[in-house]
Amino acid sequence: MTTLFDRLFDTHSVADLGGGTHLIAIDRIMLHERTGAAALRSLAAAGRSVVQPAHVFAVMDHIVDTFPGRGDDTTMPGGRAFITETRAAAKAAGITLFDVTDADQGITHVIGPELAIVLPGLTLVAPDSHTGTQGAVGALAWGIGSSEAEHALATGTLRVQRPATMLVEVSGKLAAGVTAKDLALHMIAQHGAAGAAGHAVEFAGPGVAALAMESRFTLCNMASEFGAFCALIAPDEKTFRWLHGRRYAPVDWAAAVADWQRLRSSEHAVFDRKILIDGSAVQPMVSWGTSPAQSLPLQAGVPDGEPGRAARAYMGLAPGQPLLGLPIDAAFIGSCTNSRLPDLQRAAAIVRGRRVATGVRAIVVPGSRQVKRDAEALGLDRVFADAGFEWRDSGCSMCFYAGGESFGPQQRVISSTNRNFESRQGPGTRTHIASPETVAASAIEGRIADARSFFAGRDAGALPDA
Repeated sequence: MTTLFDRLFDTHSVADLGGGTHLIAIDRIMLHERTGAAALRSLAAAGRSVVQPAHVFAVMDHIVDTFPGRGDDTTMPGGRAFITETRAAAKAAGITLFDVTDADQGITHVIGPELAIVLPGLTLVAPDSHTGTQGAVGALAWGIGSSEAEHALATGTLRVQRPATMLVEVSGKLAAGVTAKDLALHMIAQHGAAGAAGHAVEFAGPGVAALAMESRFTLCNMASEFGAFCALIAPDEKTFRWLHGRRYAPVDWAAAVADWQRLRSSEHAVFDRKILIDGSAVQPMVSWGTSPAQSLPLQAGVPDGEPGRAARAYMGLAPGQPLLGLPIDAAFIGSCTNSRLPDLQRAAAIVRGRRVATGVRAIVVPGSRQVKRDAEALGLDRVFADAGFEWRDSGCSMCFYAGGESFGPQQRVISSTNRNFESRQGPGTRTHIASPETVAASAIEGRIADARSFFAGRDAGALPDA
């Protein structure tokens, strides 16, 4: 009668500290240059060492520039110090570092699964709010702060207050042209940005089982915007096929899979909360305000009411104004949410043979150097470049403004990222978040567009699963 979360939490509990708090064993730690150097430096200053260096991985992703031909540094103001300090601290600690020019460099939550650093049944932490992305393989993964990272590095454990459990059950397969990003925005719009606060969320049901692994990562990624402690999906044959042969995959593969097949919630497991979603009824979504919860189907208009007054003012929108057809200044495809190969394939299928609208700046940033190589092997870089997109190197890039490259004040951007907060992509920038397909179609039209209209004469169902 136990949930998958309970199984993972209990098997990693080193001690029950009382009051719902447990000391949890940590199997993997991932660091990035924005926070990793601080944790490693503080650890060294205290005279402590990393207890399991082979299980700790650092990557340069947040403040590396993504311009083609980049060197081993960054053009972002102040970014050089983060990179050089992380580089030195990682070397001193004896941990694995994926440096700026490393062949396996990429966004933390993209390369974790891509390299099989995260595996079903493991616990993984990182000082980054979207760490729950990696729970899509059936792992217990959550975001922590730098001080917690220091404790985990030194002891291999963390104090954790046991969260409540939530099941999000999706019945019905998503329609052609509707993606996991739309499903996530639909869920958050219906239940609020704090809808899963204090909960470990398990996504399940036929609609989730039908999703490709890359789309499951997108769904778990957006659970952070739902307020979840973590998100996870029970591993299945898709999971096992996806992980097989990757860099850190188990040597005794058959034994690992036999163990992983037991990782699922009991048939009659009891969850503290349960949400039911009809996946077949979900429509392509786009945000209109300054929270992912302020999202609507593309065909809808901007809502009225006092709660959205400040968001409408910031976004320069009026009540009742249609979202479809709203002119844009820029389009961005990337981030730990939607920068994997199938994301790029689906977007490229829309822009192939077409051109970005005059006056629109369009950018594609692969989530890892492996994704970039795979995309280029398929010729996707030429498809995007011929259409007028900038084809970049891997990194977080313009998902968030870190004092370097950004979009301009009051520029309207349609973006495949996870957050549309005020100034998230630049001071005063107005961000609408949506699926890569919607971003691609909007870049071509020069205004927020429905990607489904681009499939006339093409088989949308033949594209990689969304």
